[in-house]
Amino acid sequence: MGILLTEAAGGTGAGMIMVVYIVLIVGFIYFFMLRPQKKEQKKMSAMLSSLEIGDSVLTNSGFYGIVIDITEDTVIVEFGNNKNCRIPMQKSAISAVEKPEA
Repeated sequence: MGILLTEAAGGTGAGMIMVVYIVLIVGFIYFFMLRPQKKEQKKMSAMLSSLEIGDSVLTNSGFYGIVIDITEDTVIVEFGNNKNCRIPMQKSAISAVEKPEA
């Protein structure tokens, strides 16, 4: 009977160690993977919400252009000196915004 009680007590200690390892792994994943990603998403949404007509933008495909018109989820961007090269695109396709100098 004493052997069974000793094994049961040893098993709960190993179980507690396993729980501690799982908590540490979940904490590691949160602080080094999920939290920085959420910060980046907040920064990107703040940048896109401050987007105005006349801002110079860099698209995900590497093109520089100037914002001509803004709707709820799309923007019309003018590329180059040719006034006929205006392309509508999603706001999420913008990777960087540069405000014009005043």
